[in-house]
Amino acid sequence: MSNLSIFLVLSFCSLLIIPSLVSSSPVQDPELVVHEVHRSINASRRNLAYLSCGTGNPIDDCWRCDPNWERNRQRLADCAIGFGKNAIGGRNGRIYVVTDSGNDDPVNPKPGTLRHAVIQDEPLWIIFKRDMVIQLEKELVMNSFKTIDGRGASVHIANGPCITIHYATNIIIHGIHIHDCKQGGSGNIKNSPEHSGWWKVSDGDGVSIFASQHIWVDHCSLSNCHDGLIDAIHGSTAITISNNYMTHHDKVMLLGHSDSYTQDKNMQVTVAFNHFGEGLVQRMPRCRHGYFHVVNNDYTQWEMYAIGGSAAPTIYSQGNRFYAPSERFKKEVTKHEDAPESEWRNWNWRSEGDLMLNGAYFRQTGAGASSSYARASSLNARPSSLVGSITMKAGALNCRRNSHC
Repeated sequence: MSNLSIFLVLSFCSLLIIPSLVSSSPVQDPELVVHEVHRSINASRRNLAYLSCGTGNPIDDCWRCDPNWERNRQRLADCAIGFGKNAIGGRNGRIYVVTDSGNDDPVNPKPGTLRHAVIQDEPLWIIFKRDMVIQLEKELVMNSFKTIDGRGASVHIANGPCITIHYATNIIIHGIHIHDCKQGGSGNIKNSPEHSGWWKVSDGDGVSIFASQHIWVDHCSLSNCHDGLIDAIHGSTAITISNNYMTHHDKVMLLGHSDSYTQDKNMQVTVAFNHFGEGLVQRMPRCRHGYFHVVNNDYTQWEMYAIGGSAAPTIYSQGNRFYAPSERFKKEVTKHEDAPESEWRNWNWRSEGDLMLNGAYFRQTGAGASSSYARASSLNARPSSLVGSITMKAGALNCRRNSHC
């Protein structure tokens, strides 16, 4: 190969790792364009409001079209997508009806309470007899093969410690309001043999996923917790976080324990069809080490950044809608953390088909090896123009018995 050829090849390779910015296209009056986009989106939402299905959301279209959803509750387990698609929860187990919102005794849980349900060894599909607010004394440590299904009632877990998935597998959490989660005091908790005993003070996460796999958190409304809304750490993987509505919180979602915890290199998480709403600051999500597919989410705004990370994660952002805050220096979607530019410019972060509004821009980095992005790809993205209809019903659904959901 000639010296000129070698020079051209090296020059091309160096261009691949130079950070590139994906931003909104320059237009004559960008504010007018943004206004028109929002007007058309709102019109589309009004036109679709009467539909119970057919939104283009593959999860919802899988089960919400069924008028007999209440008699076919466990069909939901067949509707998961993304890296957590094999989470079956309590499918094929018996139905457990929570009848008592109080009497939360962490050591001797009373039958009929949510805590009593989640500590059973058998697969269970857990539902609720009526609307209720559950205030936990200690974090709710779940056993494997459980579904918490809030459809048909308005169920809030609030004003105390919240949900912990610790060395567990096959968990589905659907249709719950989780908010105002607090740090829990240390003390004894009864659970399976490996979980029983003295537990330290909880962090105050809405949902804490620790060394667990095949987890699906869907259609929950989360806000205002002490630490994260949803955190997944310590080698957790095969996770889907979908259709959730998140508001009024600082550190929204942490995926990966620490820069030094290399066991998280195999983590795979899908973040899809969520609405990141008002009052959010950062970490939507913040990623470490692993592979993360962020697809068809609606980002209303952010105060610091939307998607960030450290320790060379692979982040594949597809078909999202990013509406940047008004402040001039807060337009960037991304934040590369805890490393000099000479290092983070090699991290594989890609934006594909994202809709950038109000000056939003995504700083792409890395050479973009196809094998790396293959491990960060978990479903077919829909066009970003459909994000409004796809996420229209994000959060806990107002499903009532004997009616469409």
